[in-house]
Amino acid sequence: MASPRAALVPAIALLSACQAPAAAPDAPARIVDPTPESRATLARAVVEALNGAQALLADDALTTSSELVIERTMPRDLNGRSLDGRELDRPTHFRLVLSGSQCVLVREADGRRWVLTATRCAPE
Repeated sequence: MASPRAALVPAIALLSACQAPAAAPDAPARIVDPTPESRATLARAVVEALNGAQALLADDALTTSSELVIERTMPRDLNGRSLDGRELDRPTHFRLVLSGSQCVLVREADGRRWVLTATRCAPE
């Protein structure tokens, strides 16, 4: 009769073989070959992240860096002075990552993620 310890070794080996491999960590990325469709996808993700507030994005946003910072536009008078006084809101920071084969926009404040469909990314 086999000892309980002898039966335990094959069970441990079997359990370790069933473990899924660890997912590769997100890699900082940048957009390559931007298209009107990929720019629109990025703009929609940013608007959703900003709770519907519109943001003006450059055509080359996220093409040279994985970081995107959106600052609130302050209303100004005709002389260019701020109508609201000092701006106390912090800018919204995003980063672009390559998660597997997907380009993903991540809001730094809370880690919320938006997959950017129709967008090609490369590791930074």
